[in-house]
Amino acid sequence: MTLKEKIQDGMYQGYSYSYPHKSAYRPFEPSIPLKEVWSAEKKESLFLYLHIPFCEMRCGFCNLFTMANPKEDMENPYLPALERQAEIIANALGKDSQFARLAIGGGTPSFLNIKDLEKMFSIIHQTMGVGQRAIPASMETSPKTVTAEKLALMKEQGINRVSIGIQSFFEEESKQLGRPQKNTEVKRALQLIKEAGFPILNIDLIYGGHTQTPESWIASLQSCIDWQPEEIFLYPLYVRPLTGLGLKDKEWSDFRLKLYRMGRDFLLNNGYEQTTMRIFRRLDMPDFEAPAYNSPEDGMVGLGVGARSYTRRLHYSSDYAVGRKGVKNIIGDYNQASDDFFAHIHYGTYLSEDDQRRRYVIKSLLEGENLNLKNYQQFFNSNALDDLPQLYELFDLNLANQNNDCIILNPQGIELSDVIGPWLYSEATEDLMKKVKLV
Repeated sequence: MTLKEKIQDGMYQGYSYSYPHKSAYRPFEPSIPLKEVWSAEKKESLFLYLHIPFCEMRCGFCNLFTMANPKEDMENPYLPALERQAEIIANALGKDSQFARLAIGGGTPSFLNIKDLEKMFSIIHQTMGVGQRAIPASMETSPKTVTAEKLALMKEQGINRVSIGIQSFFEEESKQLGRPQKNTEVKRALQLIKEAGFPILNIDLIYGGHTQTPESWIASLQSCIDWQPEEIFLYPLYVRPLTGLGLKDKEWSDFRLKLYRMGRDFLLNNGYEQTTMRIFRRLDMPDFEAPAYNSPEDGMVGLGVGARSYTRRLHYSSDYAVGRKGVKNIIGDYNQASDDFFAHIHYGTYLSEDDQRRRYVIKSLLEGENLNLKNYQQFFNSNALDDLPQLYELFDLNLANQNNDCIILNPQGIELSDVIGPWLYSEATEDLMKKVKLV
């Protein structure tokens, strides 16, 4: 299908933050030794992602791997299992591995109590060896779980970017999104984060909700920039199967594109620059010296149930579920897993040469600032436009420009990111994604 034809199916077809999506993963039979997989990989510039699969509530739009208000018999064994897995992963990576980025997500990591957070950071620093050099380190929070004590611990442990999901500054809109929260709670959390003095505050907002209006959207954006966050993420609402909103039988009027353009223009006129469809950064945001990390080329190590790991050819994780029962069963199995289980890879996908190239292009165009053709040539020993001639249609439709050796999406291309990503998926990967049965 051409991109022009693909656009006719709608502007919001899929968020390609990762490729292939986890719905393309399948069980490996037999399982694959972890040490064998990482032995041949570059490991001097890795991304460590740690997943905490617990929240105080499950938002209506959320399809992440998480469980709301877990019982003690599920939450208490999680960190001991996480520590055992970390020890096995660290041994498999070897002493020559180094981490250039850290992200702690979920779920809501700040859902953990202080004692468990201290244990989590001990696993990160002592077991995994993070902290030998200063690196960008991010952690997700929510208004209900933020406390001054937790923030102080996070800062002490090297977190320099705090992300908080607000979604809307209007209580009725938040309620309609399946995320009931009080504005007093939101303001208290933001005030505590600002007082703690983290270098980067990121606020997430969602547009396209059932009761949202253009006027309330601009008002939410104004309330957001009043806090002067260094980063603002604008997410279009997706109503997905098995989520709270997806299970409701409601009509939904799609006016996301109008709100996206309004939000983009508002932020561009109020001291922010756009780096991707979703990410806006303050123009006066200070530079942060950090080790080199190139997302399309460097690997990711996932720690915790639900976390994904990426090598050049193999992507893997734990099993995948969205519904509460499926998630509960997978977490329960993780908590009781043997060391031998953690030492093997059981679920994932091998990327063909074609999919490796497609992933590089998707991540470069949609997550990075551009597709650097020289870097692509060095990485694959081939030309991106020869490998994927469909990219020429970006120029034909005036969605991208080529400056020197870089292909860059223009504003018209950026707003079509959620069409361009799926348009670049391989037929084989699309077929796997369509055949998955969610639980």
